[in-house]
Amino acid sequence: MLYIEKGKRLGVASKLLLRKSGPFRIIHCIGGNADELDIPGDAPKVGLLKKFENESEDQWLQKEQGKFVPSPKVLDLRNKLLKFLENHIYPMENEFYELAQSSSRWTVHPKEETLKEVAKSEGLWNLWIPLDSAVRAKKVLFPGTSQGSSEGMNNHLLGSGLSNLEYGYLCEVMGRSVWAPQIFNCGAPDTGCYEDLSVTQLDQQFLQASNSIRQHISGTPVDDVDIGNTDNKLLLGDSMLVNVLLRYGTTEQLQEWLIPLLEGKTRSGFAMTEPRVASSDATNIECSITRQGDSYLINGHKWWTSGAMDPRCKLLIVMGKTDFTAPKHKQQSMILVDINTPGVHIKRSLMVFGFDDAPHGHAEVTFENVRVPARNILLGEGRGFEIAQGRLGPGRLHHCMRLIGAAERGMQMMVQRALSRHVFGKLIAQQGSFQSDIAKCRVELEKTRLLVLEAADQLDRLGNKKARGTIAMAKVAAPNMALQVLDMAMQVHGGAGVSSDTVLSHLWATARTLRIADGPDEVHLGTIAKLELQRANL
Repeated sequence: MLYIEKGKRLGVASKLLLRKSGPFRIIHCIGGNADELDIPGDAPKVGLLKKFENESEDQWLQKEQGKFVPSPKVLDLRNKLLKFLENHIYPMENEFYELAQSSSRWTVHPKEETLKEVAKSEGLWNLWIPLDSAVRAKKVLFPGTSQGSSEGMNNHLLGSGLSNLEYGYLCEVMGRSVWAPQIFNCGAPDTGCYEDLSVTQLDQQFLQASNSIRQHISGTPVDDVDIGNTDNKLLLGDSMLVNVLLRYGTTEQLQEWLIPLLEGKTRSGFAMTEPRVASSDATNIECSITRQGDSYLINGHKWWTSGAMDPRCKLLIVMGKTDFTAPKHKQQSMILVDINTPGVHIKRSLMVFGFDDAPHGHAEVTFENVRVPARNILLGEGRGFEIAQGRLGPGRLHHCMRLIGAAERGMQMMVQRALSRHVFGKLIAQQGSFQSDIAKCRVELEKTRLLVLEAADQLDRLGNKKARGTIAMAKVAAPNMALQVLDMAMQVHGGAGVSSDTVLSHLWATARTLRIADGPDEVHLGTIAKLELQRANL
């Protein structure tokens, strides 16, 4: 048996914690006493025989009290998600991958639609939708119901009324599988586009009511939008696009585009990044949106338009310039484009470290004299940066939350491998170098989780502008931490770790991409430094 004595192997004085994830239990060593690590199969057991057979993960979370303790409602949803992944998604991952690598990869696996219906029936649908957006959408789409509740909505179309902090615990679970977010209609970039579509041209009365709700939650007036930060993104997904619609769409736009997205019947894409300019500074974009009578004419070249390859993709939100002579941050606008509009050309699918992420995909797209109605403009000309900054805070945190989940999946697989493989006469788990490395991975993961939760809490209480420094820190920390943990997991798996036989290489590729997507590390580090210098009055 592997026995851990008083932190001897790890060089610590008192305590080793390998937090359970999925089917795993806890190793908790204090004064040399170790609880058993309970895992399925024939893998060796660890330590003294004190089991946690009757203790759920939710009960474990509730034992400690502190700032970031989920409510019973959130714990219940989290437990449902964990069971859903174990019972439905993990068993299907190989089939999803097989289809994604076949000649039919740009089609949707029929089981995906079945699982979506199961998710709806269990109340695990559109969980990302914030309360204020749900209230606004309900007023517009379901005017006959009470404004303060979404009860009675078919399939939980407007979510569960969660805060960003509450959603963080759930989004993390979804991040454990690259296939999970879309099953719950919580994937990037759709959530961002939904939200953008739902606040444009509000009547002033409702805008005040919505802001009052947000102020009531946070205790702080809603902040003005900060358009000075020019961070761009490389990849965005459905949940991000729905976010755009929810925040900035007119009644007509909501009715035409939002409901099919909320129902999961269609997908969307966000066209912002361009191949010919450094799009990390979004003032560089060259796509033109020119007013001609009662329509706009769009000409431009985009790439990394995530979701545009999906056969269900019907809507693109395009960022371009309506006035090249206006002040730098007032030149850009966002506009809705039906993907089937003449002049929209999907040129090719882009690969991410050999993954094309079918059937979702990332496309290079050209717009050649694409004519769309003038009513498709979002919020008005010159408001593109305002929309972008309004949607980026929550969207960046969603990525960070999912990366925490990806790292937890890596930890889980790493531990299981280490407890089942022998090298040089003993288990990998008995090697001192492994124990040191896995302890360091846990330290980095827990530090990053707390930072992400703090950023979500600040976003809820203080708003996007005042939380931007902590959000920037989380956006830098999360992908770098996930890369460290997943790299270690791949190392422990040896050749299998870098193959397509496990999910590790795909999770790693996604994490590496997110050091660029939604703003490169350098941009976020610049934001952090700028705020530090401002505090010092330098």
